[in-house]
Amino acid sequence: FGSSQHVCQDQPILTGAMADAKSEVVQVFGRKKKATAVAICRTGQGVLRVNGNHIDTVQPELLRAKVFEPVLLLGADRYSKVDIRIRVRGGGFTSQIYAIRQAIAKSLIAYYQKYIDEASKKEIRDILVAYDKSIVISDPRRCEAKKFGGRSARARFQKSYR
Repeated sequence: FGSSQHVCQDQPILTGAMADAKSEVVQVFGRKKKATAVAICRTGQGVLRVNGNHIDTVQPELLRAKVFEPVLLLGADRYSKVDIRIRVRGGGFTSQIYAIRQAIAKSLIAYYQKYIDEASKKEIRDILVAYDKSIVISDPRRCEAKKFGGRSARARFQKSYR
């Protein structure tokens, strides 16, 4: 404690170019119905994590392929230079999967636009949109509110005259 500088043993000291490379961060979100996935994309070694767990452990297993679609379409080499961490909340498990998928795709597009170049960003976006428009563009459909005089948004109670 005697010295004026305290260096933590766990944290590497970032200097010069290393600090600049680590500061290359983009934050985007993906949405589907009530589910929101926030993706933080930064320079790294190609780690993809969802709520702190590796992307290979995403449940349900049947929809796991949907999460990997942006990675498989663009190739692992594009993702090898970035780490993507995703926090997902709200909605059901299916809408969470679609929100994660959108967040992964949009984060890579935003990262390439901000730190690489516009041409490669456009190329990535075109590949994704050609496969499925909802990977990049959010689905505007939402749940309609219930109204009085019926059991749901549109259905009315049965009318009787006697």
